[in-house]
Amino acid sequence: MIKSLLNSLGIHGRSSVLLSPLAGKVIPLSDVRDPVFSSGSLGEGVAIEPTGCKVVAPSDSKVKAIFPSGYAVALHTNEGLDVLVHIGLDTEKLEGRYFTVHASVGDTVRKGDVLIEFDRDAITREGYDLTAPILVCNAAEFSSIKGKVGNTVGELEKLITARM
Repeated sequence: MIKSLLNSLGIHGRSSVLLSPLAGKVIPLSDVRDPVFSSGSLGEGVAIEPTGCKVVAPSDSKVKAIFPSGYAVALHTNEGLDVLVHIGLDTEKLEGRYFTVHASVGDTVRKGDVLIEFDRDAITREGYDLTAPILVCNAAEFSSIKGKVGNTVGELEKLITARM
């Protein structure tokens, strides 16, 4: 009730923008060929079909988790978003091959810092899908999460808007 009143008056809640941690084509999370991601059970967001070979910090953030094998990183951004970037599907089976990690749990990183580099061609040659889900894991704290589906984004271009 209060939310609709505020909206009718043109008063909207705070919003946070998540910039893209990697370059590529943005697709709906529902199109990801992994039910854990496509169902939204880990959070809301989008996925990217990468054209580049690195993951950068999308914002000034704290590294909450990073898998030593390099396929995923979890961040808490200064804007209050809990973000998971997962490079590829089932890529944990590579046991770190083709991934180079440049951050550690507890690190404070700045927007644009390289967190992970990966060999896109080698991972694809091994038969893995490189689709990278980008999730806002604390989506329940926001009234809406909207991504730039259908667009191609570069690193640090606007990717997701989360509204309170």
